[in-house]
Amino acid sequence: MLSHDRVWAAIDALAERYSLSASGLARRAGLDSTAFNKSKRLSSDGRPRWPSTESLAKIIEATGASLDEFMTLLGSRSDTLPAQRSTVPLVGFAQAGAGGFFDDAGFPVGHGWDLVELPSQSTAASYALKVQGDSMLPLYRNGDVLIVEPGARVHKGDRVVVKTTAGEVMAKVLSRQTEKSIALFSLNPDHPNRDIPAHDIEWVARIVWASQ
Repeated sequence: MLSHDRVWAAIDALAERYSLSASGLARRAGLDSTAFNKSKRLSSDGRPRWPSTESLAKIIEATGASLDEFMTLLGSRSDTLPAQRSTVPLVGFAQAGAGGFFDDAGFPVGHGWDLVELPSQSTAASYALKVQGDSMLPLYRNGDVLIVEPGARVHKGDRVVVKTTAGEVMAKVLSRQTEKSIALFSLNPDHPNRDIPAHDIEWVARIVWASQ
């Protein structure tokens, strides 16, 4: 029986067979890089969202696979298909601080981002920030990659990335958050702790993984 899960598993397997992520497969086929994200596989009310026949035709053509090859993947049991590697956009701190790269909730917008592979599954909202400079020593070094999740609930003691309305981007530890302000503890003792009015905060994203 043709099922929603099996169709998406076959797309993931096709990407894996040609050494691509789901995002890479979409881009090679000329589709939006987020077209095959796991968040796109269900509608906002939880109903299954199916890929279009046009998008299926495009990924088959883009990989050079045959229809028979895709049908074989479609007929395979899901537990025999390779697990799809998870990749997220990689953004520099300078880009994070500049205008036009993020929406109001702190998600990257547009296309053409470099992608990095994660050692474990990320959410569709996750992306990577590359540390620049020494302001986050000793915890994070220049060149380390932080995986952040905008929109995730944050609690006291969480490591977070904060962007101010002035364009400043910083990684700190959340000390306190109220309706009026957010208090941040500095990771580097040479840099001051911060207490920032809520109206000066553009977004807060929780750090969920670091490449240390």
